[in-house]
Amino acid sequence: MGTEANGRSLQDLIDTTPDLIDYLYNDSPGAHSRGRPDLTPVRQEFTNWRDEQRSWRETAVLFDQSHHMPELYVKGPDARRLLEWIGVNSLANLGGGRAKQFIGCTPRGHVIGDCILYDLDDEGFELVSSTPLLNWIEYQAQTGDWDVSLQRDNNTSDNPTGRRLKFRFQLDGPNAAAIFDEIVEGAPPEIKFFHTAQMRIAGVDVTVLRHSMSGHKGVEISGPYDEGDTVRRAILEAGEKHGLRQGGAKAYYSASFEGGWMAYPLPGIYTGEELRPYREWLPATSWEGRFQLAGSFRPENIEEYYVTPYDLGYGRVVKFDHDFIGREALEQIAQNPPRTRMTLVWNKEDLLRIYGSLLEDGTPYKYLDLPVADYGNLQHRDEVRTLDGRFIGLVTKVGYSGNERKVLSSRCSTSSTPTWGTRS
Repeated sequence: MGTEANGRSLQDLIDTTPDLIDYLYNDSPGAHSRGRPDLTPVRQEFTNWRDEQRSWRETAVLFDQSHHMPELYVKGPDARRLLEWIGVNSLANLGGGRAKQFIGCTPRGHVIGDCILYDLDDEGFELVSSTPLLNWIEYQAQTGDWDVSLQRDNNTSDNPTGRRLKFRFQLDGPNAAAIFDEIVEGAPPEIKFFHTAQMRIAGVDVTVLRHSMSGHKGVEISGPYDEGDTVRRAILEAGEKHGLRQGGAKAYYSASFEGGWMAYPLPGIYTGEELRPYREWLPATSWEGRFQLAGSFRPENIEEYYVTPYDLGYGRVVKFDHDFIGREALEQIAQNPPRTRMTLVWNKEDLLRIYGSLLEDGTPYKYLDLPVADYGNLQHRDEVRTLDGRFIGLVTKVGYSGNERKVLSSRCSTSSTPTWGTRS
């Protein structure tokens, strides 16, 4: 990482931009393939996104996660200590064969990002997803007194090698377990949730994480990138009789609506003198300089986009059994978290009015795309108000679930006892 060859840092971008929020609304290109299909080789649809959505509820689905998530490998005598200093989680019970949802915050307790942390035992640690969090880890490792080595494998669109170190597939749905049992060599192991196992599929050594995007006994399978097609063929062949479908990017990015997960919050790093050295280290072309805002929420202060782990429903994983960046701030926030994560269910009659306006004279309502209607590149924010104008909270992602037959939004309520909405 580090600043660009021309010396332009994220801090330079901020200093020369009169209105940073306006820039992120109108001028930034966007960094993630969810809003930019040109950034990923994964097809948008294999059959159609509606069938692909139903497959993770009714049969099984196979998603290709090989291209949109960056990875970072951390090794060395101080690897665990470094991650303990960065993560709000406790790593006391993390050992070989386990994984965790790993969360990093600023000194003020604002989320930078979250990812999946694999403990590879003697091989160190593997962190998957969240470019801002991986940037933060890399910065801490380079500027602190840590005896560690790092290996970065960026997402395909930011990867100068044109390839990845590993393929990564998600097999999910009610029939996923039966398919998995057929393809593994030897007796199928019993893997606990968020635990891992090493095994072979079609002669390929793979790592399997017990993990689900839909509440079933799903698995995430990773292995050498060049062997990905071999493993994919084995899964598809075994899954044919079980109704397995391949899921495209449209269906994949709509999968989180049913669980209320809020991906990629805007990292809370754009303000504060204590973070100036970090902003001077980040290039202007980093993800942090390419995020793309959208929605009706247009505050004057970018700090109003910042969130804490409690806003995202991660309060249960914050553990004060170790020293970490942001601990003092989060100890104060934990006493009275200002927001509660919810799922907002859109009103059917309102939706019919929106789509009906396309068939009427005059200017129609803003188009609500399906299955995902986020118009910012991961950073869509809309205000939610009562009919009399009272502010209730913010919604982030918005899209359609064919399984629920509803349009859903992830929502942060400003009250612990909101007056409406369904709890996620």
